[in-house]
Amino acid sequence: MSTLATPAPDTTAAPLRIGPHTVAPPVVLAPMAGITNAPFRTLCREFSGGKGLFVSEMITTRALVERNEKTMQLIHFDATETPRSIQLYGVDPVTVGKAVRMIAEEDLADHIDLNFGCPVPKVTRKGGGSALPYKRNLLRAIVREAVTGAGDLPVTMKMRKGLDDDHLTYLEAGRIAVEEGVTAIALHGRTTAQHYGGTADWDAIARLKDHVPEIPVLGNGDIWSAEDALRMVRETGCDGVVVGRGCLGRPWLFADLVAAFEGRTDSFVRPTLREVADVMVRHATLLGEWIGDEARGVIDFRKHVAWYLKGFAVGSEMRKRLAITSSLEALRAGLDELDLDQPWPTGADGPRGRTSGNNRVVLPDGWLKDPYDCAGVGEDAELDTSGG
Repeated sequence: MSTLATPAPDTTAAPLRIGPHTVAPPVVLAPMAGITNAPFRTLCREFSGGKGLFVSEMITTRALVERNEKTMQLIHFDATETPRSIQLYGVDPVTVGKAVRMIAEEDLADHIDLNFGCPVPKVTRKGGGSALPYKRNLLRAIVREAVTGAGDLPVTMKMRKGLDDDHLTYLEAGRIAVEEGVTAIALHGRTTAQHYGGTADWDAIARLKDHVPEIPVLGNGDIWSAEDALRMVRETGCDGVVVGRGCLGRPWLFADLVAAFEGRTDSFVRPTLREVADVMVRHATLLGEWIGDEARGVIDFRKHVAWYLKGFAVGSEMRKRLAITSSLEALRAGLDELDLDQPWPTGADGPRGRTSGNNRVVLPDGWLKDPYDCAGVGEDAELDTSGG
């Protein structure tokens, strides 16, 4: 990968402590459903030189407790992954407690993150994800069960500002987290209604940092480059950053982030299309090996094609062709037909992934009547399978 020398940046973030684990530099891969599986984490970790924290995609507690076959594959970690980090989704304190104890007793992970940030309707209509912090007592019960069941394993949580601008929950949720023994909090500076649209509110991250000085606060939202990450730390005082959509089709962003936080001048990776194509084939290969079937691996990889090729001169017909390939040979052959000497496109470091906003928040009936009443939320609200 080619690099572009830049002036040494002003880094202000100290190493991040997650229980017994030191995360240096303080950079975390956000859990993303269908994306941050073992193969993608491997790519990101390779580019980072093994530095940072890389979280699994969201795992449903009910599916884990019932040992759902797909879920058991999703919690597979490569032998080189350390610490092993699992994100859990659940709405029933009892089921969450069972899942956490299972992880601790069977040594399935070294760190547990609780999902209170997912905004998609199939999660929020069950009272889960970013809908859940509105119910303060339920949030406290789930966090308490998780921390108690985890034993020596650190428990963190990721959340949004609230349901919408009229129903903000992040400050009160932060205090509950501190009181119940959570090790660190990550805040996505958007509401559920915003989904991934608009601009992330970094001021909210700063307010949360001031509100819960006892534990680390990580910032999430609109980090598209290493410069953005450093600026977030500088402007909000947060203890680290969580990177999600910015690394879609760009796992080498973690090389940039590590170099920037370490103050090195060899920072920013600017791959040619040839180098991008090589990463694409490796990504698809890793997926096939992980799934145990080359064709299924390439099919799973299809969603990544547009992200990897963003900004490059690739015709619409070739993009369509690459997006329906089902073998490594066909993928490689299609890529080889491109002008692989193209340099990294100007502007390709910007926003990518979902950008929709101003969505109607889908909630269980009567959810907003009482922020403390948890009636009607139980085990049947758990999703059957993982991912959200």
